[in-house]
Amino acid sequence: MNYEEMLAAKNDGRLNKTLLPIGEYYRVQMDGKYRAMVDVRPELNSSIVFSGALKTECERNKSLVNRHQLHYTTVIDENGEVRQLEVEPGVFLSMEQLLNEHPAVVGEKGFVDNTLQGLVDITTYLHSQGIKHVCYSPKSVLVRKGDHAVMLLSHGSFYLAMDDQRAFYGDDAVFVAPEVLDHGTIDERCDVYSIGKFMETIFQRADMSMEYRKALKKATSEKPEDRYETPQALLKAVQSRRSMMHSAWMLLAAVIIALVAFGIYEELMPEPVQVEYVKPAPRQATDDLLDDGFKPEDLGVVSADSLTEEQQEAQRVYQAKAEEIFRKNYEKEADRILSKIYNKDYMNATEKQFAAQSQSTIEELMKLQQKMGVEASLTPERAQLIASEIIERITNEKKKQLKGNQ
Repeated sequence: MNYEEMLAAKNDGRLNKTLLPIGEYYRVQMDGKYRAMVDVRPELNSSIVFSGALKTECERNKSLVNRHQLHYTTVIDENGEVRQLEVEPGVFLSMEQLLNEHPAVVGEKGFVDNTLQGLVDITTYLHSQGIKHVCYSPKSVLVRKGDHAVMLLSHGSFYLAMDDQRAFYGDDAVFVAPEVLDHGTIDERCDVYSIGKFMETIFQRADMSMEYRKALKKATSEKPEDRYETPQALLKAVQSRRSMMHSAWMLLAAVIIALVAFGIYEELMPEPVQVEYVKPAPRQATDDLLDDGFKPEDLGVVSADSLTEEQQEAQRVYQAKAEEIFRKNYEKEADRILSKIYNKDYMNATEKQFAAQSQSTIEELMKLQQKMGVEASLTPERAQLIASEIIERITNEKKKQLKGNQ
């Protein structure tokens, strides 16, 4: 005797038992083969309203075509009433049984998403046929053994004429929208509510992600107008929130990579020469000296030893003023050029873009140094030392500004 046979013997020969609103579903061995059956609840068969609704559903079941829809044939008793339903071949068990026997299945990749997708697919199809499932409970939602595809068998909208909906659904009434239990206006939103409640039971065995938490909260609102209009809208909300979360993580990763690249770039850059700078005393503007007829060549290009003290002093004055003009003009232009790369917007650039722009900036600063140095009659060495000091100071200031704004 194998495991299934032992289990069947323990359960009066019945396997995978679960309660549907219309009766008990189970698998039983008949003629050497296991068949899936549904025993219609006897107390319901005594109701004319239920009997008529069941016959209507059995007739409609024949024309429903969806991969998540189970089909069946009816077994009629001597009174002409539907006593049993014989379900199409296959091994099906309730979601409740699957979760109890294999709780780790919730953690399998794609299980939760595929379950919701399957429910939305079959429900959207049913709505196109004017049918509402009404009650998605772990007992009444079946899954196919092997691929865990969700399967539905009987649908609640055929039985809305039943007087006591709470009694009809029993313990599963918690999965039914309030307006159904109160005989209110029924539309697609009643299935949105029930699907939301069903998905919440799935997450009792796993952590609920942010996209599901917000979507299911809205789906299970007590008031129909506060829910999603259709199951498709519920699915789209989950997918949209997931896409937003993914984009946010990608943006964060890009920022981190940019900052790391920037840090590496700074480490690789050579340290500028430290030059002690003493600001010269204010002097008369060079423009004024030139206007007064002062010419550098008047000093003579001769050795310092051959100059008089007055000539040496005049040369020092001219050199200091030339350096002051160079500092002022170069500092202004260097600040403008360095602002191109030291700003929060540019920090989001890729490492390749950053390197390219930095190289371009360095070349521009060097050209500017050479041009202004010549204009100020400074030696290339002196112009470079002053330019290096200015670049270092401005760079440090902008780094502090960037860190302060983070």
